[in-house]
Amino acid sequence: MLQVIRAQLMSRPFLWLLFFCNLLGTIYGFYWYRYQLEDTAWYWNFFVPDSPTSSGLFTLVLFLWLIRKSSPFLEMLSMVTNIKYGIWACGVIFTYGLADGRIEAQNWMLVLSHGAMAVEVILYNFAYSRKFDWSLLWIGAVWLLFNDFVDYVYGIHPYLQDERFFADVQFWTPLLSILTLVLVAALRPKARTN
Repeated sequence: MLQVIRAQLMSRPFLWLLFFCNLLGTIYGFYWYRYQLEDTAWYWNFFVPDSPTSSGLFTLVLFLWLIRKSSPFLEMLSMVTNIKYGIWACGVIFTYGLADGRIEAQNWMLVLSHGAMAVEVILYNFAYSRKFDWSLLWIGAVWLLFNDFVDYVYGIHPYLQDERFFADVQFWTPLLSILTLVLVAALRPKARTN
């Protein structure tokens, strides 16, 4: 049964469908961040659109698979960023939703799309290159933790609904980065020594 599911996940029609869904989501994500990108100094703009950058990385991974190539580096970056920012967005939306007693319809769309970001990269763990092992995770650690530093020291973090939970988000964001790295390390093979 597992082999049948994996074969379906790696079938070219399904990969093309996933590629276009992720591509459209990435484009929409950059559009979503347009005002924050305009309000941010150009040299920080790379650090603003965390989620669309993450889904864009997985879109590139899918494209490489479709042309029968792979990049352990891109696989690692897409996995750690999609897990972290997928969970982050859902966590922030639920935090405000619970406090407000409701979650707007638009935010449910964001929960579904960001939840899917985290799920899809974990679901494809079996397909990543064997060269994507623990030895690459230090790059992901630097990426995530430096982004957290820039977000909360220089104020580049995604806009929040308001400042009520800023201190909480500022505390658990780097913690989520560390937990993401631990999860990915547990899912990936240890570096081989010869």
